Amino acid sequence: MRWILGLGLWLAAAGALAQERVATALGTAIDLTHAFDERAIFWPTEEGFVLERGSAGRTPAGYFYAAHRMRLAEHGGTHMDAPIHFHEGGTTAERVSLARLIAPAVVVDVRAACAEDADHAIGRAELERFEAAHGRIPDGAALLLSTGFGARWPERARYLGSDERGAAAVAKLRFPGLAPEAARWLVAERRIAAVGLDTASIDPGRSLLFETHRILFAAEIPAFENLANLDQLPPTGAILVALPMKIRGGSGGPLRAVAILPAAG
Repeated sequence: MRWILGLGLWLAAAGALAQERVATALGTAIDLTHAFDERAIFWPTEEGFVLERGSAGRTPAGYFYAAHRMRLAEHGGTHMDAPIHFHEGGTTAERVSLARLIAPAVVVDVRAACAEDADHAIGRAELERFEAAHGRIPDGAALLLSTGFGARWPERARYLGSDERGAAAVAKLRFPGLAPEAARWLVAERRIAAVGLDTASIDPGRSLLFETHRILFAAEIPAFENLANLDQLPPTGAILVALPMKIRGGSGGPLRAVAILPAAG
């Protein structure tokens, strides 16, 4: 019986992996999106994802039919922050250019530093060390920061630093993010399309002024938050496809993000 249970667990794990990494005509596709369900992590001031069950069954005509309703905030789960989120007059969700949503991915691995310090602020020096090893961050690239926190999903307390809810919980958040000085350097010295990472905010969790958001969004650089599986990507060579719900006037929205690793040869 033990081997049957073990086989079942292995098949379940293999099925989950198959959903994360799939061979396509374009190359290997890696899913960077957490599923939206009751466990999806939202900002402490938000309700979270709610799926309202509707019809699911056989109709009088004999065919199966399923249709439900959902309720969610713009900023929760794997999602995009549009520049207007922290910059008055910034681009709204439906106006973010496809050139910022489909771009070469540059993946900076900062997992070791973030494992030692949950409050780690990823600085300019780390980005420059990456460039020394892998070359200059290309114009038009999406900069992805792999902190390792994606592996903590959906354990809310470990992922956010607190499982409390409400406005008072914001001051108790603890997770890595991009330092404001690094954001200023990126705006002044590089021409990136977007920034993404596997935490709940591009600012470190301890930030109360959200300076990194404000710096990047004033330069019209959108952000992708709560990404998954960044540890499966190489430093360079992948193409990011990050397509948010096209909400007219929205400050962001739920995102389906994948990375394409071109086929060898």
